[in-house]
Amino acid sequence: MPAPTAAPALFDVKSASLTLEAFVLKTGNLTALAQALDERFGATPDLFNGEPVVIDLTHLASLDVAIDFPALIGLLQKYQLKPVAVRGTTRKQSDAAQAAGLVEAPDSHAAPARVETVEVVREVVREVVREVPVEVEVPVAATTLIIDKPLRSGQQVYAKGGDLIVTAVVNHGAEVIADGSIHVYAPLRGKAIAGAKGNTQARIFATCMEPELLSIAGTYRTTDNPLPDSVRGKPAQIRLDGERLVFEPIS
Repeated sequence: MPAPTAAPALFDVKSASLTLEAFVLKTGNLTALAQALDERFGATPDLFNGEPVVIDLTHLASLDVAIDFPALIGLLQKYQLKPVAVRGTTRKQSDAAQAAGLVEAPDSHAAPARVETVEVVREVVREVVREVPVEVEVPVAATTLIIDKPLRSGQQVYAKGGDLIVTAVVNHGAEVIADGSIHVYAPLRGKAIAGAKGNTQARIFATCMEPELLSIAGTYRTTDNPLPDSVRGKPAQIRLDGERLVFEPIS
């Protein structure tokens, strides 16, 4: 009779490094936070698409601000963010967070690791940061998404982490979104949202600028405020100067 063989392992437990968003909270006033989030992300409520986030309370730990974590979790979930952990907390804040189902991220009671930050919400929430919670930071390579077919009303294209190039018309009711810049080599008649996660250097280019809405890093303009005659219906670029959109024709 042959000797019995060992059963194959049905699972393994291994270490893993994950890239997470850190939601840096600077207020305990969730009413004010809800208003700021709506101003920043109200036009694109599905922008984050269920991404896990770490709630960073570093700015509030020294004040020992009490946080209503169930309410905060529900507010972030409204914008498709999935809170999974906290960091930078006091012991009392950490206990409240764990009672709400959040885990404590490494170094939660220590100074935060060096990360790249970008401004995303004025006044209340000033930054969303991308980091790898390990000793060695891993850079995220920018990518470019190219779309060569017309976009119809109701269609949405999102270039996550890079630029978006569209070589066909973006019709009324369509939406193009990019973390970087947007280039439309055709009429732009729908919504264009560049610098979606706070990149203030992003720009919007079109060979025929006729958009329903333009937005760069949260600063936006709609058809309620018509474009200047020098760029409306013409080749043009849009850039951000402070908190003001600048419109420039392309000759």
